[in-house]
Amino acid sequence: MVVALIVGVVAAFAPKPGTAPGDDKATAGGNAKIQTPLHTDGPNIVDASGKKVNLTGVNWFGFETETFAPHGLWARNWESMLDQIRSTGFNTIRLPYTNQMFDKESKPTGINYKLNPDLKGLKGLPLMDKIVKGATDRGLMVLLDRHRPTAQAQSELWYTSDVSEKRWIDDWTMLAKHYKSDPLVIGADLHNEPRGQATWGTGEKSTDWRLAAERAGNAVLKANPNWLIAVEGIESYKNNYYWWGGNLMGAEQYPVRLVKNDKLVYAPHDYGPGVYQQKWFQAPNYPNNLPGVWEKHWAYLKDKTPLLLGEFGGKSVSPKTAEGKWQHATVAFAKKHGLNYTYWSWNANSGDTGGVLKDDWKTVDKAKLQMLRQYQAPLAEVPTADKR
Repeated sequence: MVVALIVGVVAAFAPKPGTAPGDDKATAGGNAKIQTPLHTDGPNIVDASGKKVNLTGVNWFGFETETFAPHGLWARNWESMLDQIRSTGFNTIRLPYTNQMFDKESKPTGINYKLNPDLKGLKGLPLMDKIVKGATDRGLMVLLDRHRPTAQAQSELWYTSDVSEKRWIDDWTMLAKHYKSDPLVIGADLHNEPRGQATWGTGEKSTDWRLAAERAGNAVLKANPNWLIAVEGIESYKNNYYWWGGNLMGAEQYPVRLVKNDKLVYAPHDYGPGVYQQKWFQAPNYPNNLPGVWEKHWAYLKDKTPLLLGEFGGKSVSPKTAEGKWQHATVAFAKKHGLNYTYWSWNANSGDTGGVLKDDWKTVDKAKLQMLRQYQAPLAEVPTADKR
């Protein structure tokens, strides 16, 4: 997702560490015993006992930007943030990052250390460790997302002149090994929103995203066979254009082949008219035409392979607006078919979608939360210490 980031410090809010302001009680139905690791069985993600698990989460971004830290920590305590994510009923965090954050010279900014004294001196992987452990200690599952090669921008392909394919894979295998002991770090979203030059099924090593996903996914599974591998779509398949990362039309003829076939999750992105006015939003039968649009581009896979809507979101949820109609239709479709999702975004500062949090970084947008609570799965039960 390309967002207009408002990184400047907003009006400071100073909660006590570990408290979550502005919450409502979660309605997701308590915690669920999940026997890790997760794997796939036909269209479902299941736990080690074969019980279906649904990921119904949210994106908390910032590690992929020049702050090299999750956003909002200029306004509040990091544990308070995680408590609020948990209490609002989400069971998963998709956590975007950039490879650049692991460079020695990359230092976090935008953290108020008076509110977050235990983060002082942490950067890169140790800072990620702190956030990830805080999340999984609360029963939140974490899906890591390589969102940008460098903090400056997203990239069409999985490699750039600054970050090679080798670096991309090496960082993924490092993370896979590093988090192997935490059962609630569940997987890798290999590359965010392939687009432009990215192809599917062409066999061209330099552009075929399907082949690159196989190379990276198999390397990750060799390092950590417990992880799920989330593979997004591309933008254009045989001149049929769709959202960045949202076009999986090629996956039927050219499926992603992993060494462990029960680890693949397809992860399309989809957005509404508030982000860009696609032609299908102008159709006379809108929004009733949307299931057909989704079926054509990615949802046809729903009976074969698990689907994770890795990003969807928007500012308006009013049923009187075109965007509100789209958002409600998306949630209803995901619920009807038991799809997985991570909503974009938790952050207040996503320029074209807004967030679950309002601009003060503490108040929940109740209308958005009410919409999402129509389909929220239980939290994971926190593993006991002797199992971690």
